[in-house]
Amino acid sequence: MSVAASERPVGVDIQESEQNRPVIEAISADNPASTVNHMPGMVRVTSPGRLVIRRETVEERMGREWETHEFQLAIISYFGHIKEWDDDEIVIAWDH
Repeated sequence: MSVAASERPVGVDIQESEQNRPVIEAISADNPASTVNHMPGMVRVTSPGRLVIRRETVEERMGREWETHEFQLAIISYFGHIKEWDDDEIVIAWDH
């Protein structure tokens, strides 16, 4: 039995650090169905079907301007497809 793309988990592994903590908090806030798992040196955030990283939410938590390209410095890996990556948000989801 296959899982529908809208339910198939997507996610991101982020280096655990003080500067990445607001990014993780913002992802969790914008994706209420997400699960956050802390492991040694990294944090895995998973969500059913879609994961959104919004610039505005990250900036609120960081207290400074944040550009989405800074996300590349935080991530270790991701699973799903990068559906959108612009100045305002990053969306990870499955194509099918």
